[in-house]
Formats: sequence, structure tokens, C-alpha cells
Amino acid sequence: MNIRNKLRQFQEYWKPYIVAEVNGQMVKLAKLKGEFIWHNHENEDEMFLVVKGRLRIEFRNKQVWLEEGEFIVVPRGVEHRPVAEKEAHVLLFEPASTLNTGNMQNERTRETLDRI
Repeated sequence: MNIRNKLRQFQEYWKPYIVAEVNGQMVKLAKLKGEFIWHNHENEDEMFLVVKGRLRIEFRNKQVWLEEGEFIVVPRGVEHRPVAEKEAHVLLFEPASTLNTGNMQNERTRETLDRI
């Protein structure tokens, strides 16, 4: 699978797409730009790997910058907010049950995800 080719297939921001499944875990790709909402995932850890660009993960007591090729695992229950000042492309690795907005519901919530 070629990640760059998959990323060319969509333009929307904050809308993850499923690209693979591994033992009940989903591998997702997303394009991010701007600020997401503060949220947490009560039962799931969440991994962000920056494929292109730069991403900041904000926590209530600190922030972590991720450059291309770097990743972070946000532990379950930890409130966080992803921020991409310019367009960033990320690979997400998380359980199939993970809702993109976690414990929050708004216009960016995606109950079901498309596969590409």
C-alpha cells in the first residue's frame, strides 16, 4: 500500500479514512488543518504518526510538537486536542471502536468511516 497515493484520494480535513485493519485495530489516514476539539477516548489509546507537515498535540498541562516521521500515543482517558497550523497528513492507529471526537459530539464527529 502506498500512503501518498491513498492521501491523494481525498481532500477533506478532519475526516479519517480507513486504509487497513490489523487484529481489530484500524489504520486510518487523515488530513488536518486548524484546531480540533478538546476530547478524550475513555477506553482507547490513540496513535498519531505525522506523514507530512507538522502537528501539535495539546494537553491541558503541556503541548507536544510532532514533525514528519514522528509519532505519539495518547493514553486512554487523557484529554487532548490536535492542532495543525498548516495542512498535516497523519496516520492514525487505534481500535475499531474509537470515535474520532471521543467523548464529544459535534459537526466533525464521524460515526462511520469510508474505506479507501
